[in-house]
Amino acid sequence: MPGENLSRDEAQERAALLSVDGYEVSLDLRSAVGDRGDEPRTFRSVTTIRFRCADPGATSFADLIAPSVTSVSLNGKDLDPRAVFDGSRIVLEDLAAENELVVDAQCAYSRTGEGMHRFVDPEDGEVYLYTQYEPADSRRVFAGFEQPDLKAPFRFEVRAPEDWVVWSNGVGERTDGVWRFAETKPISTYITAVVAGPYHYVTDSYERVLGDGTRLEIPLGAMCRKGLAPYFDSDDVFEITKQGLDFFHDHFDYPYPFGKYDQAFVPEYNLGAMENPGLVTFREEFIFRGKVTRASYERRANVILHEMAHMWFGDLVTMVWWDDLWLKESFADFMGSFSMVEATRFTNGWVTFANNRKSWAYRADQLPSTHPVTADIRDLEDAKLNFDGITYAKGASVLKQLVAYVGREAFLEGARRYFKRNAYGNTRLGDLLSVLEETSGRDMPAWSRAWLETAGVNSLTPQVLLDAEGRIDELAVVQEAAESHPELRPHRVAIGLYRRGGAGALERYARAEVDVVGARTVVAELAGAEAPELVLVNDDDLTYCKIRFDAGSLDTLRAALGDISDPLARALCWSALWNLTRDALLPARDFVDLVLRFAGRESDIGVLQMLHAWANSALTFYAAPEWRETGGRLLAEGALRELRAAEPGSQHQLTWARFFAAVASSEADLGVLQGLLAGTEKVDGLEVDQELRWAFLEPLATYGVAGEGILAAELARDDTASGKRHQVRCLAARPSAAVKAQAWASVVESDVLSNALVEATIAGFARPSQRELAAPYAERYFEVIERVWAERSIQIGMDVVRGLFPSLQDSPATLEATDAWLAAHEGAAPALRRLVVEARDDLARALRAQACDAGDKE
Repeated sequence: MPGENLSRDEAQERAALLSVDGYEVSLDLRSAVGDRGDEPRTFRSVTTIRFRCADPGATSFADLIAPSVTSVSLNGKDLDPRAVFDGSRIVLEDLAAENELVVDAQCAYSRTGEGMHRFVDPEDGEVYLYTQYEPADSRRVFAGFEQPDLKAPFRFEVRAPEDWVVWSNGVGERTDGVWRFAETKPISTYITAVVAGPYHYVTDSYERVLGDGTRLEIPLGAMCRKGLAPYFDSDDVFEITKQGLDFFHDHFDYPYPFGKYDQAFVPEYNLGAMENPGLVTFREEFIFRGKVTRASYERRANVILHEMAHMWFGDLVTMVWWDDLWLKESFADFMGSFSMVEATRFTNGWVTFANNRKSWAYRADQLPSTHPVTADIRDLEDAKLNFDGITYAKGASVLKQLVAYVGREAFLEGARRYFKRNAYGNTRLGDLLSVLEETSGRDMPAWSRAWLETAGVNSLTPQVLLDAEGRIDELAVVQEAAESHPELRPHRVAIGLYRRGGAGALERYARAEVDVVGARTVVAELAGAEAPELVLVNDDDLTYCKIRFDAGSLDTLRAALGDISDPLARALCWSALWNLTRDALLPARDFVDLVLRFAGRESDIGVLQMLHAWANSALTFYAAPEWRETGGRLLAEGALRELRAAEPGSQHQLTWARFFAAVASSEADLGVLQGLLAGTEKVDGLEVDQELRWAFLEPLATYGVAGEGILAAELARDDTASGKRHQVRCLAARPSAAVKAQAWASVVESDVLSNALVEATIAGFARPSQRELAAPYAERYFEVIERVWAERSIQIGMDVVRGLFPSLQDSPATLEATDAWLAAHEGAAPALRRLVVEARDDLARALRAQACDAGDKE
């Protein structure tokens, strides 16, 4: 990987020297099919680049990662590939004012989801290809200038097997056995795309009359593997797509600029989705093989709309360098929820945002690696790691605060001006701030310094003083910041006062919206109000902060959390309680108790699923070791009780069934799962489909009840790509030293497994109930990670370093071993060190929480 890196300084130098007029890329993908024996499977890639040089005679380079280069021609002169190509760069000397570079290379198909990924469907033997480039993997498919600010039009042509269809960013047609695609608008290399294979393809169209009276028609397409076609609910995908296009046309006043709009659901995908203009790619898990809850459909809708927002924020207008990655990802994350709530059936999307997305941000913002939303990205490895909770969820949360700060219309008008002024260009932070200052009249540089250019999360705590008559004499909000990131920010917040009504529900009876500035802000508007049972700072979730509670409010939540009638307010309280648990201010067993008492009353299915995940994490990482067995038994008993009490056939029933499987451990619990699989145990209305069968088999494998034979039989029943992933995870989960050794070797010592099977193996390897089996690998982890990082792709390196960190060996000794590795490897790749530092921080947090749970006051 070191030779494949690119620094910001190098990119700046190249951008100052070169400008690109256009690419022609010719790919021959016919080698993807057929038996190649032991021969490495590659494809031919011929790239022609026309570009200008501001300093004739200068030297620069093009990017290419390929096993071999057949020929290189610069301005009609043949260059010796052995002399100019080092495996990742092609040296270009004595450049002219106008240049033409032609590179003929043999590029490698990928098994890691980076570059041109090749997938063989175990169900029918069909081969499927797709590309994934962000941040810098187009150079694995064609030669180019791999940085976002060297935009250019692209023309693709592709030779493929006769029975295949090929798609790219532009409209394509096949003539004389070659697929040729219309030239794109000027776009960055990382958002070009090719999808090829015998995909199942469905079409539709979107029409709209624009404000000037012209008719806009956008051809729509959606595709998936043939094996998933019976499950593909393309009608719902198209419905969300059309609703999103309506919303963005209504609010952006800039017609969708990229012609057609295809959406490909592809196998073994590393991300949720990717915003390639005209050809968005998604992980195929968004096609649901079994029954799922409304939350799954909401998540898919959010991702569809997130990627659509990128057509403007990111594709039409692109950041200069990855420092300003937030200019596309934060906006897309915010606009995904904003458009979903206003344009689709998922009108409670801000509840999910508050409870789910922001929890990702809060965690990331408290790690030692936290960074400002607009970050310092030194190179491509930094860029890869900055697709994180700060760039996405915190950035989106900050934009939600910005809308409250400048006003909705000023925000949207700023976006409209931004698109029109910078279409097909590249921007920095100041370009956006200037238009927002125009439209709002606010001091945007000051806002940016507080929210975009500093790291860390503030906590807001209410202080309530009552007078002799029991009314509020003074209510103040105290703002605090971590010592490492002491910035106190201006917050536009709503403070809600709650008390029980006639029916016993906790309802808001007073609200004030104020600017919180500095360490303490008095909320004069609430003076004289009747005494509250609960004070909720950041009611309606206007700002980005950790909510704290006064003692009386916390007592109310312990007794009556489930009585809060408003779903968003309830979700905010749950999130705040989880943050208290993570911060070792609330014992983990208390959080588990709250879940057991009140989660059964949770109406929002996404919140319920999040509570289940948090409760499981509380038990695994934050509970005192001596209480884990008791806590596990209580959670399993509670989950089974709620499963049996849930409405038959409901999404709540399904959610409790999955949670019961996740926490089942006793012989009786496992017997229930066996009975549900065999049909001898019944829960009225619960349909045990194939996906639920695998969910039930996983704990049975973990506790040694389902062995290799049972798992092989289940794979025969579900001999699909999805079934294979499930089987691999279950096989690695079995409680055997030999199993763990085999799983470790298959991931660490071999690169045979695809990215999806690496992920599945790692998930099965680390089981909370198998801490002793995993213990021998703690020392080995520190011995191998630097080699793995150097030898494997960055995606696989990240999976291994994150997934195999010995977090289950939660003792001071593991903390010391981590510190020893960091001290001895100060020269290791910064991105690798960052991953280890993050894992260390999670472990230290877990140890503090365990001490809190055990009642340790030290």
